[in-house]
Amino acid sequence: MEEYGKNEGFDMNEDREEVYSKAVKAGKRTYFFDVKATRNNDYYLTITESKKKFDKDGVSSYEKHKIFLYKEDFEKFAEGLEDAVAVVKSALEGKLPETN
Repeated sequence: MEEYGKNEGFDMNEDREEVYSKAVKAGKRTYFFDVKATRNNDYYLTITESKKKFDKDGVSSYEKHKIFLYKEDFEKFAEGLEDAVAVVKSALEGKLPETN
């Protein structure tokens, strides 16, 4: 992942200026939506899913999954997410989803 960040014009190990942050608790998971700025003042979004796990000794840790979403992909990402959510909602209502 480090190499990818360097190719995009910023080092993934450096802290970037945080522009906005929101945590959303949903059941056993917490989702973090963080807007950050690169050195060139280009914005990107990180979405992190965090879930608390316990090992056999009862010691807790957090399992995290993160995606980086760049501004040029916002619209297509939002459309895909909206379509996928609509399919799930339709299934819950007993309707068959339309396939493309």
